[in-house]
Amino acid sequence: MDSLQFDGISEFTLAAQFRSFTAAALQLGVTSSAVGKSVTRLEKRLGIKLLHRTTRKLSLTNEGEVYLASCLRVMEELLGVEGSFLNGIAEPKGRLRIDIPAAFGRRHIAPMLISLARQYSQLDLTVTFGERTVDMINDGIDLAVRIGDLKDDPELVARRLGEQHLVVCAAPDYLSKNPSILNPSDLLEHDCIIGWRKGLRMAWLLRNAKGGVEAQEVRVRHEFGDGEMMLRATLDGCGLCQLPTWLVADHLRSGALVTVLENYAGATMPIHVIWPRTRYIQPKVRVVVDALLKMAEEQADVFGAS
Repeated sequence: MDSLQFDGISEFTLAAQFRSFTAAALQLGVTSSAVGKSVTRLEKRLGIKLLHRTTRKLSLTNEGEVYLASCLRVMEELLGVEGSFLNGIAEPKGRLRIDIPAAFGRRHIAPMLISLARQYSQLDLTVTFGERTVDMINDGIDLAVRIGDLKDDPELVARRLGEQHLVVCAAPDYLSKNPSILNPSDLLEHDCIIGWRKGLRMAWLLRNAKGGVEAQEVRVRHEFGDGEMMLRATLDGCGLCQLPTWLVADHLRSGALVTVLENYAGATMPIHVIWPRTRYIQPKVRVVVDALLKMAEEQADVFGAS
């Protein structure tokens, strides 16, 4: 492999992070002019512009953001391998970028991540919450938890954690003021609360007479991009909602919510942890994957019990 292929990468990553050739030069012990020339040669070799330059500051181009994320990921991976050689034990270290579902993540995953960060002093967290599909490679995300079916992607590794079970429910106050719900088609005559996501079909998953799962169209009254808000609106009598049992179990036991269409319930959605495929799994990724798998095994009420 041509060693020139790596020329300019350290200069670029430092300049991009500091937003300054001068600051990068101080770190490297060279002149700012030398750093600028190295980055220019790198851009010429790649055939793309990585940095916007003004007299006051540097800023990343779109291509620069993608390239920086890749460079940092590779550098962190190398440091992790070197650390395991030096220490004999692969200690999780560096920044872990993890994207998790909003309500599920806040309730069940974030507390575990914080506990791990306290246990490993060199593990730094960047945690984002969202339901949308992300480009893990280009967005520089090390790990993600997703609920729902996954697309087949050879660049990603997925481990199944369990599944969430769905029920249709409402507050007794709403049910007392509206017509009975006996068949799935009745959902077209009721106020329904759904989770908002771009391109998401306005339908719920219900079991049919043959035991299969079908998408049932519903009449949407409210849309929320957060599971906790969906739950709040349902508890306040705003309508019917299809929610996972881990979110509503306590409210069903207390009577604050009541299930409907029980004969059609039972639809499930898989829960996976996913990460970019590499030959070497960094210790910071491995420790979180192992913790998630252990949690899934120990907390059956969250990761699989109906």
